Amino acid sequence: MAEFSRRVFLGGAAMAGLSACANGVGGNGGATIDARVDATRDYLFGRYPGTADLARNARGVLYMPLVTEAGFGIGGGYGRGALRINDVTVDYYSATRATIGFQIGAQQYAHALFFMTEGALTEFRRGTGWAVGADVRYATPDQGASIGKETTEIDPVVALVFGQSGLIAGATLGGVKYTRIIP
Repeated sequence: MAEFSRRVFLGGAAMAGLSACANGVGGNGGATIDARVDATRDYLFGRYPGTADLARNARGVLYMPLVTEAGFGIGGGYGRGALRINDVTVDYYSATRATIGFQIGAQQYAHALFFMTEGALTEFRRGTGWAVGADVRYATPDQGASIGKETTEIDPVVALVFGQSGLIAGATLGGVKYTRIIP
């Protein structure tokens, strides 16, 4: 059991170190994230037209243009994005994902969280940012799917995962931590 605890600690320390490296103050990180968010939003609205109406009715939308995830038993993922209110960036966030279970592979994907009520948006901005869930998932270059429920998929927050590429399979228990960053 002590060996497992060391692996979890080292994995978490490595992920925290990587996320700290991405917070360069004074760089052009904000402009880069905004450009990626614009492209992701345009892709989402073009590919799934109903999402434009969803975004118009939402109090805010967190766009995560690129999340990279890999796992072999223990897995992790990381991505950066922006929270937009009335299509204007108000904050930048990183998403750090940790999973454990039967899994193998790597994938990249985008996701968006639509906050449909002012209370949900306020809770997210002031809260700890964790979303925990158990899921069975797969992604291939041609198609992707997720079967399961995360706490962020329950109204008044609508979560959409799209643009999957890579190959990952498994059944996991995991969590996501959204952290406000200064790019």
